[in-house]
Amino acid sequence: MVDQLPNLGREQEMLEEMGLSHIDELFNDIPLEVRMQGELPLRGPQSEEEIIADANRLLGSNVALGERVSFLGAGLYRNYIPAAVFAIITRGEFLTAYTPYQPEVSQGMLQAMWEFQTLLSELLGLPIANLSLYDGSSASAEALTCSVRVHNRKATQKNVVYVSQLTPPDKISVMQNYCQGAGIVIMPLKHNSDGTIDLESAKEAAGSCGVYVEQPNPLGLLDGGITKLKEIIGENTALIVGVQPVSLGIVEAPGMYGADIVVGEGQPLGSPITGGGPIYGIFACAKPYLRLMPGRIVGRSIDVDGEVAYCLTLSTREQHIRRHRATSNICTNETLIALMGAMHMALLGPEGLNQLAVRNMTACLLAKQKLSEIQTIAIPHQFGHHFNEFVIELPGKARDCLNYLDSNGIIGGFDLNAWYPNRMNWLLITVTDQTKAEEIELLAAHLALWTSKAVMS
Repeated sequence: MVDQLPNLGREQEMLEEMGLSHIDELFNDIPLEVRMQGELPLRGPQSEEEIIADANRLLGSNVALGERVSFLGAGLYRNYIPAAVFAIITRGEFLTAYTPYQPEVSQGMLQAMWEFQTLLSELLGLPIANLSLYDGSSASAEALTCSVRVHNRKATQKNVVYVSQLTPPDKISVMQNYCQGAGIVIMPLKHNSDGTIDLESAKEAAGSCGVYVEQPNPLGLLDGGITKLKEIIGENTALIVGVQPVSLGIVEAPGMYGADIVVGEGQPLGSPITGGGPIYGIFACAKPYLRLMPGRIVGRSIDVDGEVAYCLTLSTREQHIRRHRATSNICTNETLIALMGAMHMALLGPEGLNQLAVRNMTACLLAKQKLSEIQTIAIPHQFGHHFNEFVIELPGKARDCLNYLDSNGIIGGFDLNAWYPNRMNWLLITVTDQTKAEEIELLAAHLALWTSKAVMS
């Protein structure tokens, strides 16, 4: 039996060193009414056999997206990923895809990272891409703080950034977490009733540090007005565009219409959804933002023997430079997942990426056409251009419709009331290259049945 007295002595010694008399004083900041009282409701010890049986039982309650007809997207998307991606990524040299502090023994890994940056740079239409961030939300937030670092000195609206009012609240929350400590104010960028940017009100953002919009936007709309934003807000305000990367197989790269920073969720390229993660954020920028961007960059150079050499360069994270000079607290990166994206892009090539985008958009057009034939369903932005998502308006609550569809084996989409409180009847329908025509037919049949009953009631 282990003697507990020495442990108690050490605990008391640590408390005295901190100037405390009891361990409960460490939790004074937690209100009493929300503290857990009593013992944790944990079962007693289990054998290995019992633990595995319990784990299998819990795992058995999960539903894989491939096992159900699904029209759920809203930020994470189910695209086909070639088997070669998983075959390559499981090689030993990639399984430990962490920071290569010793470049002389990490040239293969560094080259793969450099290729990822190069592919992204070409895809997004900007000269510089970093070696990924945690996810799309943190990349968006980092873009806002980066724009303030670059433009605040000349800005007439100091420490102010504008963000599309359609941006999902969970992403807004991440932005606020990043911005509030730096004293950055987030202002809403207005939209028209058809879901497009209000270009007239966008003039109010001129002189701020940055403007954030998404293309396609969270309603699935491709907004041509975004291509005019840079001209409206001016050179000293950063245009930040969030993208769905697969769409760039058919949609113009943001760097080609004036975007200064392009960010997004990289998951659709290379990574399965896998319950929400792991995923990776993409970040690319124009040259003026290079030394103040977050994360790290792999550079390509020539060594003393005249051979091509790769190494980390312009690293701005706090583990590499003095903490007070760091541009971000991004202390690691999603290299393994980002390299899956690089492999996916390389396997597709320009023509393959175009075909993937066309398949997404074609499925969207088919679904939109089929659902528009149902008289009890309205399509709020029917005459807009969509990539792989669009909104339908139901005669009843979207939540009730989703429950009905779920009972019939269909994951019916995303209830937009979760994002927009006044949109209880709006459902976001998502299709990808994995959506079959017969699945769209099945969805339409069930929606027609449910909406007809909803209208009668």
